[in-house]
Parts: sequence; structure tokens; C-alpha cells
Amino acid sequence: MDPSNLEKQRIPEEPRYLDFPNSKPGSGLNKYSSTLTREHDFPAAQAMLYAAGVPNEHVLKNYPQVGIASVWWEGNPCNTHLLDIGKEVKRAVEKQEMLAWQYNTVGVSDGITMGGEGMRFSLQTREIIADSVETVTCAQFHDACITIPGCDKNMPGCVMGMARHNRPSLMIYGGTIQPGYSKLLKKPINITSALEAHGAYIYNRLKNPDDPSQTQDEILTDLEKEACPGSGACGGMFTANTMATMIETLGLSLPGSSSTPATSPAKMRECQKAAEAIKICMEKNIRPKDCLTKTAFENALVMMMALGGSTNGVLHTLAMAGTAGVDLTLDDFQKVSNKIPFIADMAPSGKFLMADLYDIGGIPSVQKLLIAAGMLDGSTITVTGKTLAENVESWPSLKQGQEIIRSLDNPIKPTGHLEILYGNLAPNGAVAKITGKEGMKFTGKAKVFNKEHELDDALNKGEIPRTENFVLVVRYEGPKGGPGMPEQLKASAAIMGAGLKNIALITDGRYSGASHGFIVGHISPEASVGGPIAVVQDGDLITIDAENNTISMDVEQDVIQKRLSEWKPPRMPVTRGVLAKYARLVGDASKGAMTDLF
Repeated sequence: MDPSNLEKQRIPEEPRYLDFPNSKPGSGLNKYSSTLTREHDFPAAQAMLYAAGVPNEHVLKNYPQVGIASVWWEGNPCNTHLLDIGKEVKRAVEKQEMLAWQYNTVGVSDGITMGGEGMRFSLQTREIIADSVETVTCAQFHDACITIPGCDKNMPGCVMGMARHNRPSLMIYGGTIQPGYSKLLKKPINITSALEAHGAYIYNRLKNPDDPSQTQDEILTDLEKEACPGSGACGGMFTANTMATMIETLGLSLPGSSSTPATSPAKMRECQKAAEAIKICMEKNIRPKDCLTKTAFENALVMMMALGGSTNGVLHTLAMAGTAGVDLTLDDFQKVSNKIPFIADMAPSGKFLMADLYDIGGIPSVQKLLIAAGMLDGSTITVTGKTLAENVESWPSLKQGQEIIRSLDNPIKPTGHLEILYGNLAPNGAVAKITGKEGMKFTGKAKVFNKEHELDDALNKGEIPRTENFVLVVRYEGPKGGPGMPEQLKASAAIMGAGLKNIALITDGRYSGASHGFIVGHISPEASVGGPIAVVQDGDLITIDAENNTISMDVEQDVIQKRLSEWKPPRMPVTRGVLAKYARLVGDASKGAMTDLF
């Protein structure tokens, strides 16, 4: 797409901010900030800008103003370094003769909150981050926006905020963590290693075959200490790396941003390139919605399926598309999954991490492969002012002999790993993560848990038997019922670590990108609004069929209707505060669990 033709192709937007009587954008790069800085219409605003650091009248009147929104906070390795990245971006933006204003949004660590009540606060931070980016950009009349996220919900939250204000914007991904290394087991590890080891610990299976004298406690302590060696997001094709990859493919971040490790010199060099790119976006008036087209989203889905991305990618991509006004549905994911091979041997189901992929060319090299194969449309516009194909044209091809990305004629699975399932258990759909290693079909007796902690307690006590096939059903954990749709990595990792191959796990909640096994989430409608999952009973036979894309309980429809007529919604677990507000506003998971669908 030629950027010079963007204005001709744009659909007129419904006025949102520019219809305010005192807002009179100009025509230069300081299009929005000139509302405050022109003449003497807002003398108090100008006085405060001088106090904030504007050096003189020439800069005030002529320099555009760029907001730099980092999701920085201490206490989470995904985010600890983002303030430093933001400072480097600020210096680079100022060299481009623009004013740069840093600010932060909130964040929640999924790894730290996993399996606890704090996880209920995680998903709603996506909305708070979007609200923050939209609020500061529009309230402060910023001309452009650079966001710097690091953890799972950070990335889609930033994109949703940028799509709402739709001013020239780009995203810098904080980057992936380096692999950890177990001193006792003498092998590379990551955050999933610690979680799955807990399942082995519970079932007394945590051993070092090379040194039987080591106790379970010693091994688990070693894994806890060594799994996360420094700054950066969780290292596999988990949710953070999935979303960063998809957003780079959407064109909203620079080539290589999603695969460049957090602590590498290249990540700091990216800050300089980002300052140059945001100026290009302002000069050519390239805005987020110019990148967020249906074709670009289809490209993002191709990358998700090829690389084995997180189920959370479905939820977040639906929300990003919905915010941008793009018609994307669950069925679009299935269409792409049906035709794109799964080629990446990356964690959680495979061996390698994003840092390993970086060493052989990174995400741009994978994009180059898929464009050459006709699976990616290289004509979409990006924040560099070039198309996706032009961005990767000079990028090195994947190294010969590498084992991370399989050839297209020798995939791990000939189709995608994500399957959209429908049936009498999920009339509005559900999302399954099935790599093929678990098989494509599973039938078992339902064992029902009304909250995640009930299943965690049962696993901790070793109460899940190995004697026959069971489908563990965790309900009342959806967007409204949780509230907050908590991830259930603790349970899925414990099942994998314990070696419970006779188990499938289904929920109206969701999973971490680090989850794997025979798992189905996002079952919709959720239990708290009277979805059929609310009336599943212990012993009901449930079949998950990824070949025919169905998930059903072997219960007659009139019996299901009778159970639903007798069902009464449970009392909401919270009635005040941010989670209660979120529960009242949030929509269905099948539409991305958005809070602004009115």
C-alpha cells in the first residue's frame, strides 16, 4: 500500500475529540498540541508546559509533542527495564526536534499472580492501559504516541489505546527474557519449568535421574531461583511474545521488535529507530487504523498459527480488531488455522525460546519465508512508511540447518494448533490449543469444579485419579463470573508435571500462553450468565473433537434445557471496587471480552 494513497482510502470517522469547540488542530506536525500552544488562547497551559521543561517560545510554538507511555513498574521482570527504555526513547525523540513526555500505566504480573486471587485483576488491566493511553494522549493534546509494553495484557492494551485516539503511533516491545539454566539439572529452563515441576512435586515425581540423592525441595528451589535470569517477558511463544509478534505483523512496531531480547544492545538501538519512525508517521500521517486493516489482521493470524501462539491471542486480537472497527470473528481464526501449517518447535509444546529464534533471524526472517510462500500479504502498510514486504526484503533468510522453524513441507502439524469448537457445551464457541501431540480427540467423564482453586486443591492433594479418562471442568471463571477470566496455568502445568495423560481440562476461563496439553478455554456463553457449562454434572460424558471442531456433552437437549430452567446464578463474588465495575461492563469472550461494546 502506498502511504500517499492513504487519505483516499480512509473511511470518514465519527467525530470523537475534534468536535470540541476549543479544539482547533493545525496542519503541521504539532497538529494537536498547537491547540494549546498557538497564540495566547491557553496561557495557563503554556505556563505549565514551561514549568514542565519547555525551554523557550520557539520550541513551545513549533515542536510537536510526543507521549511516551511505558508500562513500567518494579517487581516484574517483564516491566522492570521499561523506564530505562522510555528514557532512551525520550532522548531520541528530542534529537528529532520534538518534545517528549513520559508517563506510565499500571501493570499486573501474570507469573506472580498465577493461581491466586490476584490473577483476577490481570485481564482488566488491558482496559486500564487502553484507557490510560487514550486519556493522556487526548487530554494533553499529544501529536503522537510511542507505547512501551512488556507483559501479556500490556501489548493489546497499548494497541487498543492507540486505535482509540488514532494519532500517529507505534509500539516498542520491551523484549523477551534470556533462557534460565538449572544448576542441578544442568539444562536450560524457563518459567514453565518451575510451574510444571510443581505438578511433579505434588505427585512425588520430581527427580534428577543423574543424581538421585537430590531432594524434591532442592530441585524445586533451584528451578525457582534460576528460571528467570533477568529482565524481559516470558521466553517461549507464550502470550507476551505471541502478541508482540502479531503486533509487529500488523505493522505497529519496527521490524524485529518482537524477537529482540530485552537486554540486548539491539533493543536500545531500536529506540533511536523508533524516534525516526514516529516522525515519518507524523509527516505521512500514518495512523494506527491505517495499519489495522482486515488484511493485516489475517496476516497476524497466519503468524499466530505458524508459530504456535497463545490462546490468549484470540481474545486480545478480537479486542484489538473490535476497537479498530475491523470485522473479525472466531471463524476467521478457524479459516486461517485450516490452511496454515504449524512450523515452530517453540515452548511451551516445543524446545526453543524466542531468544533462540532471534539468533537465526527473528520474526522478520519468518515473515520473509511466509511472504515468499504466499501465506502472508506483504502489501500492508507499516509504521516505517514501507510495506511489510519492503521491511523484510533485506532481512536475512532463516539460517540453513536450524531446527527451530521447520520447512513448510515438513511441519509439526499440517494445520494450525488453535481450533475453534462449537457444540451444546459452547454455543458461542470455545478455543482449543491442540498441537497434535495430545491427539485430536478426547472423551471422558466430567469432574466439575466451580472455581479454579477447587481444582488446585484437588491436584495438591493428589485426588485426580489415573484410572480412567476425565474431563476436568472449571467454571464460573469467565470474564463476568471470575470476575476477570483468570488464567489457569497453575492447574494445566500441574497436570503436565504430574504426567496425567488421562486428563483434558476445559473452562470458561482462559489459559496462560505457557499452558499446553489437551486444553479448551473461553467456553462461551460463560457459566455465570447461564451458559450450558453451568449445568454440567459429574459423570456426564464429554467429547472434544478437534477434527470436527466440536465440544459436546452426551446429554439430551431437553435435559440440558430442564437443568438450565432450574439453574440459579450464584452470588457475585465481588460487589464493589474495580472487579465489580469490570464485571458489569465486560462482554462475551467470543467477542474479545471488551468493556466498550455499546
